[in-house]
Amino acid sequence: MVGLSCGENHFIQGGIAQDLRCDGRKRLAYRPISVETGVIPQANGSARVRMGATDVIASVKCRLNFESQACCNLIKEKSRYILTAVQLQSQLLRSHSIGFRGRGGDELAAELSIALQRCLLGGKSGTAVVLMLVFFFSGAGINLSSLIVVERKICWDLYIDGLVVSSDGNLLDALGAAIKAALSNTGIPRVQVAAETSNNEQPEVDVSDEEFLQFDTAGIPVIVTLTKVGRHYIVDATSEEESQLSSAVSISANRQGNICGMTKRGGVGLDPSIILDMISAAKHVSDQVINKLDSEIASAEAEEES
Repeated sequence: MVGLSCGENHFIQGGIAQDLRCDGRKRLAYRPISVETGVIPQANGSARVRMGATDVIASVKCRLNFESQACCNLIKEKSRYILTAVQLQSQLLRSHSIGFRGRGGDELAAELSIALQRCLLGGKSGTAVVLMLVFFFSGAGINLSSLIVVERKICWDLYIDGLVVSSDGNLLDALGAAIKAALSNTGIPRVQVAAETSNNEQPEVDVSDEEFLQFDTAGIPVIVTLTKVGRHYIVDATSEEESQLSSAVSISANRQGNICGMTKRGGVGLDPSIILDMISAAKHVSDQVINKLDSEIASAEAEEES
């Protein structure tokens, strides 16, 4: 993107101040959202989400874990571990967003992975390895019992990948929506376990190619990023609007109204009262986003089955 002139900057800022953005939206309105599911046949679940000109894909793969001690610890702590990776197409290696300006594609991908973890799961950042981020899933909306095959012996691991196809701002919200849609599309193969095994032996398993179990993802949150421009904040900022930000706060909330995580970028600090106001706005907007996203997911899955 070519740098904006002073006149264009004033035009964008003035429109936000007047609650009339360049594309005609109000400050707390999203661009049109569309969803496709099952876009990667080799994955257990996948989805493609478009928010305006921002286009992302998420996929989920399941793998059986036979490490009994790991399963024992994870199930005991009611946690699961998941691997996430965010990849960017070559044309996106230079980001024009202030929050990521001057960084290479690897750094941007790693930062998006960490931001997704903080927003969707809360808690401390995981351990970044290249583009892969390993972290503990604290049960934000997924029924953990559906991932257990044999208590303390066998369980499912989930691997989530995100691909940014094109970006016109608000990557984090789009990736969060794609992950939610991909998890809704994910089927875990049904596993038959041999009845008689000793405590020290790994049971024999038969993984079905035809029968699958679905997650209950009703509690999976969506991410709402509020971008502060001047004295006001907006949601679903375009890349041009992001170039004007002083700071941005990403808040994830689920259908139950619970705040699941939060992350901030931008060098300008925020007064606590403003953050509380942002949280209130995010909870209100998240209800609309969840309803729209769930409707799009249902339509996409119905079309996929037809």
